Amino acid sequence: MCRTDGYFVQRCLNGRPEEFRHLIERYQGVLLSQLTGLLGSADRAEEAAQEAFVRAYFALGRLRRADSFFSWLVGIATRVAADQQRRDARRRQAVRAAAELATPAPGAASAGAADQPLRRAVAGLPEDYRQAILLRYYAGLSCAELAERLGKPLGTVTKTLSRAYAMLREALAGDEGRPKPRDHEVDS
Repeated sequence: MCRTDGYFVQRCLNGRPEEFRHLIERYQGVLLSQLTGLLGSADRAEEAAQEAFVRAYFALGRLRRADSFFSWLVGIATRVAADQQRRDARRRQAVRAAAELATPAPGAASAGAADQPLRRAVAGLPEDYRQAILLRYYAGLSCAELAERLGKPLGTVTKTLSRAYAMLREALAGDEGRPKPRDHEVDS
């Protein structure tokens, strides 16, 4: 007897969540193929497929037509892949911004030396705080844009920035106690 997607969806919704495994077994291969094409990596595709199945399971009650499960699942998987690509792009942007911060522009040797304490302080921040600072000031994002890009509430972003500022002030205050190199001395 060939059981439809609707059959398994109804069984899950009627108190038999273990029936969801049949839907996973049915669509895992094709979903992995699609996601590998979208993401370019089997490992990333596997992670996205797993996330898509989890999201689908918890949203099963919102599925309007049980027999359209597969197309609904593909939509979820596509959104998961897009979320993953956005996260990866944010990370790459933060890494580029950190690299630009750490590497002085050509001809800016004297300004670069003055910026060293700030660069060290920013580089020493925990990842979330460093990313917020880099995106806010070096990528030029407003707090609202930063909240949207990071997928966090505006209040969380402003609180993160506030804490990052405090950490930077503390780190820079510690640098003031160190003897500053003279023009003829070389920083090591």
